[in-house]
Amino acid sequence: MSEKIYTKNAPDAIGPYSQAVVSKGLVFTSGQIAINPATGCVEAQTIAEQTEQVMKNLGAVLEAAGSGYDKAVKTVCFLANMSDFGVFNEIYGKYFSGKPARSCVAAKELPKGVLVEVEVIAEV
Repeated sequence: MSEKIYTKNAPDAIGPYSQAVVSKGLVFTSGQIAINPATGCVEAQTIAEQTEQVMKNLGAVLEAAGSGYDKAVKTVCFLANMSDFGVFNEIYGKYFSGKPARSCVAAKELPKGVLVEVEVIAEV
């Protein structure tokens, strides 16, 4: 049996999905983008600002699930432009210091025109 996760400290889902689902001791987050949960808007403009907002959103969802960055086992990262990889990677590394497995790919277009999206699988 799985448990749907919701927190007001992360953006509401923009479609028919949950912020995260906990199943069999793991939390699977939906991809988080740089929406400010207080306003419901993308306010950050640079890759650095957007990555910071994404990490805050992921942290809130992981916390609501009883997990955290330190319990991450796998991340999937999407960048609108791979030339942003260095800046993204530096900020990502501050949060995921435990070095989970990761995939990072370029995406032609991301929701709401954002520059970055990240999803996480973590232990609860």
